[in-house]
Amino acid sequence: MKYKNASDILPDELLREIQQYVSGEALYIPSDQERKKWGDGSGARNFYSQRNADIRNKYFCEKRSMEQLADEYCLSIETIRKIVYK
Repeated sequence: MKYKNASDILPDELLREIQQYVSGEALYIPSDQERKKWGDGSGARNFYSQRNADIRNKYFCEKRSMEQLADEYCLSIETIRKIVYK
């Protein structure tokens, strides 16, 4: 992140108002854009949603046991249980 001098960017009136609260310190101003949720940029969210839907389908429709699903997906039985009952 590149720092910019507030006196170069902000109008004098706004700069003086901000200096009443913070003077001589670094101030982070977050973007006004909404943040992406975890995994949206990389596709991980879609991957895990699809995987979990497949696990539920195999458990309820194909009647696979939790032990079989745990072996197939390399997950613990407890994790399979959480996915199935969510």
